[in-house]
Amino acid sequence: MVNLYKGNCTIRCAIFIQNCTSYRAILYICPLNMNRYGDLISFFRTQLEHTSTEVVRFLHDQIAWDSRLVAILGARGVGKTTLLLQHIKLYDREDESLYVTADDFYFTKYRLFDMAYQFYNLGGKKLYIDEIHKYKDWSREVKNIYDQIPGLQVIYTGSSILDLEKGGADLSRRKVEYRLPGLSFREYLNISQGWQLPSYSLEEILAGKVEFPYKEARPLKLFNDYLSTGYYPFFQDTEYLLRLRSVINQMVESDIPIFADMTVASAVKLKKLLYVLAQSVPFKPNYTKLARDLDISRNVLPDYMSYLEKAGLVNLLREKAQGLKLLEKVEKIYLNNTNLAYALSEQVPDIGSVRETVFLSWMRVVCFVTSSAISDFEIDGRTFEIGGKNKTRQQIKQAADGYVVKDDIEYAFRNMIPLWMFGFIY
Repeated sequence: MVNLYKGNCTIRCAIFIQNCTSYRAILYICPLNMNRYGDLISFFRTQLEHTSTEVVRFLHDQIAWDSRLVAILGARGVGKTTLLLQHIKLYDREDESLYVTADDFYFTKYRLFDMAYQFYNLGGKKLYIDEIHKYKDWSREVKNIYDQIPGLQVIYTGSSILDLEKGGADLSRRKVEYRLPGLSFREYLNISQGWQLPSYSLEEILAGKVEFPYKEARPLKLFNDYLSTGYYPFFQDTEYLLRLRSVINQMVESDIPIFADMTVASAVKLKKLLYVLAQSVPFKPNYTKLARDLDISRNVLPDYMSYLEKAGLVNLLREKAQGLKLLEKVEKIYLNNTNLAYALSEQVPDIGSVRETVFLSWMRVVCFVTSSAISDFEIDGRTFEIGGKNKTRQQIKQAADGYVVKDDIEYAFRNMIPLWMFGFIY
């Protein structure tokens, strides 16, 4: 460390020496403007002060928070920011942690690496970077932090389509990565009702062991509320669907086009594709007809579908297959969650589609779900047929291990399981 003198202030600067196989570089790092750095600290503490820790998402306990580099990816609006701040508030020392958002005006002048190095020299140990995808060349900066500041842990959040990033530094061997979905029915209940209901394994759900506080409320009314306005943590907003439509527009008009290097014209076609799918789901792919109707090249449609899937807007249900074939054949296309159906549909969504959509959106978080030759879905050799309370066992009578998943019923009976119970899978 050396001292520099500016006016009446003494500024400490660090000289960092790195030995590499191909070169020997001396990196001279001067401290950043301390007033602006203080603004980051002030913003962090304000955010922390206004963060509730009453309900913490299921993913929190699955994350290896002590890893040197952690990535938490997810669609817009699913609660990534809150998850970071809750962890800091509950488990970290405030003077050793720093939360920043990558689109802060601060980073129009200062590099992320320089800020990280200064934070480390001031005793920092854990750096939390929110919305990392909004920082240009973010992967290279993060790689440099990882390689050159080994004493600093970095946890960042980003868009679920970050793996579409072209070029940049390869972080795959350095990071541990997690994906945060929207709220399950259980999490929605815990937030909206102030309960502390546990999650259940698939085996427990199939055995009908999900416990519900029936004396306090009935599950079906709450379940119907969840289907339309319960998937995203901002469900308590009075203009929920309006805000959700805004989130959708940002994803198809900004997020995906930026990462996929789309032209404005291509972005418009992507948006049209999403709205067509919203009126048609579950959609059995006919790419030739779809390409003709939307004036989109047949060859780019699979890429468009992949972008929408990674952005958390659709779910692609694939046939049961082996190896690379599993990646090729898409049997049906669903919206990612039922709230999207209510936000995008021109009329009340078809209830049959809603039921299948919510089952798939939950189960794919913890299970590998494929289409079934005799019913709607297959999971680990088990067959699932989705329907209303009058649904019969007809379509699963040939199944070795089949279940009828029924809406509009409260209790399980043999192999007939209430649909809402699967919302306790996470």
